[in-house]
Amino acid sequence: MSKIPKAALSLKQFMLRQEVLKLYREIWRTTRLVPDKHSQRELRDWARHDFQANRGQSDEVAIKMLLQSGRRSLTELQTSLHLSGVSVNGSGK
Repeated sequence: MSKIPKAALSLKQFMLRQEVLKLYREIWRTTRLVPDKHSQRELRDWARHDFQANRGQSDEVAIKMLLQSGRRSLTELQTSLHLSGVSVNGSGK
């Protein structure tokens, strides 16, 4: 009997999962910098909804496209914060 659970992730799936979690944490950290608490809550709700809506996605290409879209949105948020005078240190660049 194998001790590996049937739902074990392949190395590629594991690496993609790590990228997704890293992006989610980075978005969450960046939303903390939004001065307006209402906007901060809206951004967090948006991020949570998008990640949960795609939670069951298993197609590698689709996940990579979603990651790319998420990174683009994060960059736009960081740019907006920077232009408004908020210091964004963890821009990942």
